[in-house]
Amino acid sequence: MKKRIKYANENIQMGKRVEDFLPSPEEIMMKEKSTRITINLREESLNFFKKEALRLGVPYQRLIRSIIDLYAQRHFA
Repeated sequence: MKKRIKYANENIQMGKRVEDFLPSPEEIMMKEKSTRITINLREESLNFFKKEALRLGVPYQRLIRSIIDLYAQRHFA
């Protein structure tokens, strides 16, 4: 049988209130200008990206976009 908790008849002191120091979601979100395009990929390549995205738990379009962004940063930086 579990032990019962015995409460004392004492005043409870509250801790100090901490102001919200986290930025708002709007400030966190990086809003970069993007352009929608259409791209034709080989079926094998698309299947690869879909499989990897599923393994990583991200949308495959985001994975492809990240790879293209990294490529561009390396070659144009």
